[in-house]
Amino acid sequence: MSTTITGPDERPRCRWCAAAPEFLAYHDTEWGFPVGDDRRLFEKLCLEGFQSGLSWRTILAKRENFRAAFHGFDFHRIADFTDADVERLLQDAGIVRHRGKIVAVINNAKRAQELVKQEGSLAAYVWRFEPKADELAAPQTASTSAASIALSKDLKKRGWSFVGPTTVYAFMQAMGLINDHVEECFVREQAAGARKAFTQPA
Repeated sequence: MSTTITGPDERPRCRWCAAAPEFLAYHDTEWGFPVGDDRRLFEKLCLEGFQSGLSWRTILAKRENFRAAFHGFDFHRIADFTDADVERLLQDAGIVRHRGKIVAVINNAKRAQELVKQEGSLAAYVWRFEPKADELAAPQTASTSAASIALSKDLKKRGWSFVGPTTVYAFMQAMGLINDHVEECFVREQAAGARKAFTQPA
């Protein structure tokens, strides 16, 4: 089976983006492009945690609802959430109403504040785990890696939750720490170009 599909513009893309209409723009403009913004990185870690046991299509369809419910994933604001906020969120039909995952976001927001104090920024910390080229598997053949295992382990040691190695690997794919577009996908070269132009957070 081919690893690509032909998009509406006749260009080859990773096969997975044909699974749902909303995947196309996400694949073309977000997935695999490097991100150095703390809020976006925190958002993605949270959304990957919510995806656990579900499909990314479910989460992507609800992403704007999640952003509204969690104040744009401003972890400084989320860290002040109370039990009343948990109950409010459990009544919000626009998001995934899973108590453990909601509580994890609040916990992780507090841990993110601690990490920023210790490391300077979430971005500087995360990008230290960028795998070297010789550590990468062929595109879309792995669900974990040495780097995702290391990042997962360190986050857990710091008290984060819902950050297993598979969740972290999906986060690394999406945030551009790994360019996992297949070789034939036209976006792979664009993502690689963006990575070359990207200044790694210090």
